Amino acid sequence: MAISIRRREMLAGGMGLGALVALPAWAQSHGGGLAHGSTAMPGVRPVLNGAVLNGPEITLTVARQMMMIDGKAYHAIGINGSTPAPLIRLREGQRAKITVINTLDEETSIHWHGLLLPFQMDGVPGISFPGIPAGGRFTYEFPVVQAGTYWYHSHSGLQEQEGHYGPIVIDPAGADPIASDREHVILLSDHSPLHPHAIFRRLKLQGGYFNYQKQTAAGLLAGRDQPLAERLRWGAMRMDPSDVSDVTGSTYRYLINGHGSADNWTGLFAPGERVRLRVVNASAMTIFNLRIPGLSFQVVQADGQDVQPVTVDELQIAVAETYDLIVTPIEDRAYTLVAETWDRSGMVQGTLAPRSGMIAAVPALRPRPLATMKDMGMGSMGTDHGGGACPPEHAAMGHCQPAEPMAHGAMKHSMRDFANAPGLPRTPVVQTVAPMPVDRTGEPPQGLGDVGHRVLTYRDLMSVAPNPDRRVPSRALTIHLTGNMERYMWAFDGVKLDAVTAPIPFRLGERVRVTLVNDTMMAHPIHLHGHFFELVTGHGDHAPRKHTVNVAPGGTVTFDLTADAEGDWAFHCHLLYHMHAGMMQVVTVRRDAKQEDPA
Repeated sequence: MAISIRRREMLAGGMGLGALVALPAWAQSHGGGLAHGSTAMPGVRPVLNGAVLNGPEITLTVARQMMMIDGKAYHAIGINGSTPAPLIRLREGQRAKITVINTLDEETSIHWHGLLLPFQMDGVPGISFPGIPAGGRFTYEFPVVQAGTYWYHSHSGLQEQEGHYGPIVIDPAGADPIASDREHVILLSDHSPLHPHAIFRRLKLQGGYFNYQKQTAAGLLAGRDQPLAERLRWGAMRMDPSDVSDVTGSTYRYLINGHGSADNWTGLFAPGERVRLRVVNASAMTIFNLRIPGLSFQVVQADGQDVQPVTVDELQIAVAETYDLIVTPIEDRAYTLVAETWDRSGMVQGTLAPRSGMIAAVPALRPRPLATMKDMGMGSMGTDHGGGACPPEHAAMGHCQPAEPMAHGAMKHSMRDFANAPGLPRTPVVQTVAPMPVDRTGEPPQGLGDVGHRVLTYRDLMSVAPNPDRRVPSRALTIHLTGNMERYMWAFDGVKLDAVTAPIPFRLGERVRVTLVNDTMMAHPIHLHGHFFELVTGHGDHAPRKHTVNVAPGGTVTFDLTADAEGDWAFHCHLLYHMHAGMMQVVTVRRDAKQEDPA
């Protein structure tokens, strides 16, 4: 594979060829994408070659290597000589056979994020299989029963942060119902020169170690941010409203397809084409706000599942989510693809253009958001913004009633009043208990409420096809997302993974309504392995189906789950250091006595 001029210059400067590898074809800095029709541009190679691995039989070799970001070399973990890893392309109806060879000096694994498969093939050491030992290999075999955009990554230690991730595209068995002329994979990630364990150690020493955006006296004198009275009130509660993200642009470089902003990753198009962008957030800790100034886009797929097209100008993509977008650039000009971090501490940008070498204006970082009383769990104190504290489905099951409004500034509940969650253990992992959490799935995500254009919310999403299971849930389950920022501990229901004594049990085939309550002031992307669930957002049997959902600070999310996959499954926050610090559980799906096979 060809090496760019910049890389040749770096090699000429004394860096050995063996230390560097080229990026896979799908991630090249100037990609023609996959052209589906006669509109392919002369001289542009489609992305479907080279390091794109077509199933059903694939071999992956995991190794340590160097990766180039904006002309500088960094230590990384790669697969088949590339970071990010090769694009895996499968087809619905195949039986995949993927052999993973581990050349690391430590255990590794691969989890097929969002794929429905037997639990023994899910790739989580200690839960679904023993892991792949140093120098060993493991063959994953599973039927491909779905189509859409997904990704894969290590579930061993903190290897994902080091570059152990890649995209998956599964084509439908028949014609694709989403028409497009060309497609590009847009894989977003974060990378730090600090070793992941060094990052984690700093977080354990001081939860806000990487936050360089705190409020200042100079800002107060200039009339910025919170007024003095509000600052004093937050200070008395030992709360920092600027603590939005644990790991920030102070140490991270943000990447599109393995490229920093200076590399100017460019996806080519011909004016008038319908271009499909398969967007994957493969970062360890970064939620991105994605927009293309001057160009709206249609959201046509979420987490690999087709949704009724909804046109927006910006969306927030949480860690581990995927969205498929359709853009139709008419003009013969370049557009900037902007992925700005949720805390506005950094961004990465690429370009969509009709020709290589074109650029467009790059917007400045917008002011960083500050947490509000609603983010503290004082949900009914503020304006609802369409979120609705009690959606119809909740009320129908008798789980809630509309909250009475409170006067601004009134605080009738302690931030650690266990009367608000009597089932929670009084452990150090429960630093706060949200007094009045509300469903925020109808609100623009944190920091996007006043941007002045259309922003995607979860309630905008509706499934194209009716949900496969439309039964009323037979029971309800509430799970609290808890944490202690000062000691950097995170957990479900106040119990870290290393203190869990029993899994969360489900009976095979049962229908359960699960409500996640975020008692912390930080958003949590929660992922359940081996299943899709339907968000309870008022769309009945066309509820959006997802495998990962971002729970807003001080908010709740409710979904209906059919436990249709027998086995043991990981259930965790997909912020890598939160999971590593304890926010993980095991869900077990078992047959009951009546379901046992007499044979």
